[in-house]
Amino acid sequence: MGTVTSLFARWWNTVPALEEDEEEADATKRYRPLRKHPELFQARVPATWVAPELLEIVNACKSGNAKKPEICSALRVEVKDVYSFPCFSPEFVKLFVSEIENFYASGIPARRPNSMNNYGVIVNEIGMRPMITEFQQQYIWPIAKVLFPEEASQFDSHHSFIVRYTAAEDLGLDMHTDDSDVTFNVCLGYDFTGATLTFCGYMGAPDHRQATHVYSHEIGRAVLHLGSRRHGADDIENGTRMNLIIWSHNSAWRRAHPSRLRREYYSKEAGPPDPVCLSYTHDRDFLAYKEKPSGRASGRNRAWCPPPGKEYENFPDSDETM
Repeated sequence: MGTVTSLFARWWNTVPALEEDEEEADATKRYRPLRKHPELFQARVPATWVAPELLEIVNACKSGNAKKPEICSALRVEVKDVYSFPCFSPEFVKLFVSEIENFYASGIPARRPNSMNNYGVIVNEIGMRPMITEFQQQYIWPIAKVLFPEEASQFDSHHSFIVRYTAAEDLGLDMHTDDSDVTFNVCLGYDFTGATLTFCGYMGAPDHRQATHVYSHEIGRAVLHLGSRRHGADDIENGTRMNLIIWSHNSAWRRAHPSRLRREYYSKEAGPPDPVCLSYTHDRDFLAYKEKPSGRASGRNRAWCPPPGKEYENFPDSDETM
C-alpha cells in the first residue's frame, strides 16, 4: 500500500506551470512577427466577439439580484453545478480558429497543455494572455462568483489552452479532475460526431466515480464547472473538435482550504464505479471492469484511486487490477 499512498500524495501535490512560468515563453517571441490577427493579442474583448446571451447573463449577475440557478433563461443547468451558455459570436470563432491554424502552420514548437493532450497549445505562451485575462475578468468571473461563490471569490491567474481531437491524433481524454478552481470550456470547431463530455462526481466524494451527465458540445457554446468534478472527453467518431479551455485559479481559496491536499479528504467510496467514470491512468480497479485501451502501453504506474482505506466493499483483489 505504501506505493499507492505515495502516488496519491504526488498526484495531489503536482501543480502544472502557471502564468509566471509562461511569461517569457520562447514561442511568444518567435510567433510575434507571424501573427495573423493582432487584435487577439491585446487586452480587450469587443462586444461583437461575444454572444448577446452572454452579455445578458453577465448583466444579470452584476445586478446583485442573481440567484443560482435561475440567473436568466440563457444559462442552462446541464446537471447540478454544471452550466452551459452561448458564449462566442461566429466572428470571434472564425478569428480565433484562423489564428490557431496559423500557429500550427508556423511549425514553432510549443509546450503541450498537460501530459494528457498531445496536440494542444497553451495560448498564454503564444501571446494571448492579455486577451484571455480580460475575458476571464469581464465575463467568466462575474458568472462564476454567483454560481461558485467560494471557489470564485476572486480569480488571480489562469492556465489557458487549446485541445484538439481527431481520429488520427488524440481521440479523447481519460477521466480526470482539473488543476483549476473553476473550468471554462468552449467548443470552437469543427464538424464532428461523438466527442461528448461525460461528468461524474466530485473528487473525494463517496460518489466520485458515479456518472451524472453527458454534455454534447456546440460550436460557440461554453460549459462551466468546478475543477474538482471528475470528467472525461469521450472518443471522437469523425471530424475534428477544437476547444478553448481556461483553468481559473483562486490562490486565496486554495490557501484557505489546505484539506484539498490531504488524503483524509477522500471519503470511502459508496460502491463500485460506473464503467464510464473509470480512468485507466488513475484508477487501481480499471482492469477489473474494462480492457486496456488500445495504444495505451504505459500509465498504470500512476494509478492511485481510490487511496488505501477508502475502497468500496468487495474491492477487487490486486491480481484482478494489474
